[in-house]
Amino acid sequence: MFEELALGGLLFSPLVVMIPIAFAMSVATRLILYKTGLYRTLWKASWFEVALFICYLTLVVWAWRGN
Repeated sequence: MFEELALGGLLFSPLVVMIPIAFAMSVATRLILYKTGLYRTLWKASWFEVALFICYLTLVVWAWRGN
């Protein structure tokens, strides 16, 4: 199970840390796609970005779990 993060007596969900990590990973991937020109080949770029973020968030949650 995930433990809450205690900060100044307030309890936060671990997603407070996981979401920015996944977002940074998706931004880095998006920049690489722009630089290589592969971003132009995407049919629905916005859906791709959402799916990419969800996949990265799943990866971060899985890695955070430690199994």
